[in-house]
Amino acid sequence: MELHVVITGDKDLSGQLYRQLHEAIRSGRLAADAQLPPSRLLAGQLKISRKTVSEVYARLTFEKLLVGRVGIGTFVAPQAAARVARAPARPLANHAAVEKWRTLELPLRHPPAAGTARYEFLGGSPAIELFPHADWRRCTLHALRENARTRALYGPAEGQPELREAIARHVGFARGVRCTPQEVVVTSGAQQALALLARVLVEPGGTAVVEDPGYPQARLILGATGARVVGVPVDAEGIVVDEIPDDARLVYVTPSHQFPLGMPMSEPRRRALLARAGEIGAIVVEDDYDSEFRYEGRPTDSLQGRDDTGNVALVGSFSKTVSPSLRLGYTIAPPAVSQALANVKHLVDWHTPTQTQVALAKFMADGDLQRHIRRCHAAYGERRERLRARFADDLARWFELVPTVAGFHVAALARRPLDIATLVNLARRVDVGLYPLAPFYATTAPRDGLLLGFGAIDAADIDPALDRVRAVLEQLG
Repeated sequence: MELHVVITGDKDLSGQLYRQLHEAIRSGRLAADAQLPPSRLLAGQLKISRKTVSEVYARLTFEKLLVGRVGIGTFVAPQAAARVARAPARPLANHAAVEKWRTLELPLRHPPAAGTARYEFLGGSPAIELFPHADWRRCTLHALRENARTRALYGPAEGQPELREAIARHVGFARGVRCTPQEVVVTSGAQQALALLARVLVEPGGTAVVEDPGYPQARLILGATGARVVGVPVDAEGIVVDEIPDDARLVYVTPSHQFPLGMPMSEPRRRALLARAGEIGAIVVEDDYDSEFRYEGRPTDSLQGRDDTGNVALVGSFSKTVSPSLRLGYTIAPPAVSQALANVKHLVDWHTPTQTQVALAKFMADGDLQRHIRRCHAAYGERRERLRARFADDLARWFELVPTVAGFHVAALARRPLDIATLVNLARRVDVGLYPLAPFYATTAPRDGLLLGFGAIDAADIDPALDRVRAVLEQLG
């Protein structure tokens, strides 16, 4: 890599080089301990004599801005940079638009690793300790070989054919989805899938419906397109279909495991939702984010699997089943929508990283995904039972769990008035990460309660963590 220095003319060559290097170091553009090119190399790059470069290096070394290391090279001295304060920026013409995004509240933004508690009930985080590193390494090596064979060209916006085929087989087997590989669009996570659907289906000023309480990112993504976002309440059976407005063009739901409360949508409510979507010509976006983990009751088909009119688009993610670090998701949209989605995907992102796609396709084809899901299912089932036992016993004075049959989070509703914010703060002081339900409500009155994720906490840690929570609750009276 060449060092950015510009020499003009043939006069004061030493002065030009000195001033530029001095400013680059003092401003911090050349960071402490950054290695400078050898004098011979820099001289050749700038078309000046090596003696000129050596003199400048010697002068900066004398001023303690550079330091020479015998046998290694010349480096920027530690603590040499003293950043120059920038002049106050003038107000931008679009300041209001920038400020709207700068102040945006993101309730599901996960804390950095350094900010997590010893005992974390963080929703949406899978069991990273169960990640099959050896299997994934083998699949990654396969992807590297394929990458070399195909000369690492740009890939199709819809996704790698082998991954689209693997996804179609998986969702057909596990979720009763009816689709061909050609209807699958691979995305960089489920959030991108939703963002693409929002761009295609809702014009500025159009109406989009979300569950309330519901997934905050869905509400924010739809609002960012200029849509009029309407929150429709949920009850014990799911979204209240009768309150979906006639002008809705998109209805976002989580029928298998309502987010955040957790109950599944009832069969009558599913039929009513599909009928309502067909009546008004809306697309139902079914977020099937963690339904692979089912613990009781009979399996239910996806909404997409029972849709005969082309009104359901399914969104899925590998963040919950494999790892969030993959940033891989997909959407399966009706034929009338899928090509438009691929076009928008090409425009905003071109394609999701092909090497990761090929590795995941191999991971699925070899049966590694199913084996990993079974391992996680057993671990999550044990953690779920431990939580249910405690909230049916000594924590029942304060909370009741919402009945749920899938996923790896549960909602605990307060039985009596509780200062949830104080509870969360005091729990953090004793190294327990708790998260309130209130941020998931938009227009309806929030219920006092907690969202308890059990993917990121080991089963052996649940009782010690809840002992601390009980002590805090007793302290609160």
